[in-house]
Amino acid sequence: MKPDTLHGQVTRLLSGFYTVQNENGVWVCRLRGRLKKQRSEGDIVALGDRVEFTPLPDGTGVIEAVQPRTHALIRKAPGARGEYRQVLLANPDQVVLVFACAQPAPRLGMLDRFLVIAEKQKIPPIIIANKIDLVEDARQPFQIYETLGYRTLYTSTKTGAGLEELKRQLTGKVSALAGPSGVGKSSLLNAIQPGLGLAVSEISAAMNKGRHTTVTRQMFALDGGGYVADTPGWKSLALWDTEPEEMDAYFPELRNLVPLCQFSDCAHKHEPGCAVRMALKEGKIHPERYHSYLKLRAGQE
Repeated sequence: MKPDTLHGQVTRLLSGFYTVQNENGVWVCRLRGRLKKQRSEGDIVALGDRVEFTPLPDGTGVIEAVQPRTHALIRKAPGARGEYRQVLLANPDQVVLVFACAQPAPRLGMLDRFLVIAEKQKIPPIIIANKIDLVEDARQPFQIYETLGYRTLYTSTKTGAGLEELKRQLTGKVSALAGPSGVGKSSLLNAIQPGLGLAVSEISAAMNKGRHTTVTRQMFALDGGGYVADTPGWKSLALWDTEPEEMDAYFPELRNLVPLCQFSDCAHKHEPGCAVRMALKEGKIHPERYHSYLKLRAGQE
């Protein structure tokens, strides 16, 4: 690093301008020309990237280098030169998957897909079962995920249940927020930090309007430290380059059974000596999780 350069993290993107923040301040930066000329199959600089930049006398800056990403949420997007690897968020510490217990009913197949993406990217997931005030037994549909070792929080903005724990989980970390519409993401964020949910939902709405609109991508600072970023677009995230047999590794209840199958290329559908199907028969694997596995595997074939 040059003596006059600083380190920071990209917290906002808009039309070629990158807001970079560190403990000393905020700079709106452009890319150094040589970075723009680099051949790349994806975003050179993305939201969440840690960068080296040169501050300028007018208060702006120039990004000189991008540090290697520890993790990234990537989706495929059509481009002029073919398929483009669009980075929704770089360097997240965790993904926060919000689903409602009711209104709308939990779409557990979607949750399973999101968990596979988190497993593939090696990003720790946290499941939020929201609106627990609307049902008598909130744990029933989500208990299977607790038994698999996934951290699951049960929340309600109406009663305040789980909100302090959620706030502790978000503080000091970069969190990617995901979940279907109507599950109460904005209400949860507003409950832990007034105005946060509204700001995040406005950015999310703009991102979903279409490819030709001017889109701002932004991470929002938490009062206690850390950032949260809404990450729509999970339907096209990071499974397009997954081989069918890879799916075994992304289901915790399956991956230790696979080596016990009679055939090394077992698809766990009808083959003799299948340890996975035996565990299913013995009630050690939840039928809905097995169905999700087959569906996701078939989707990659």
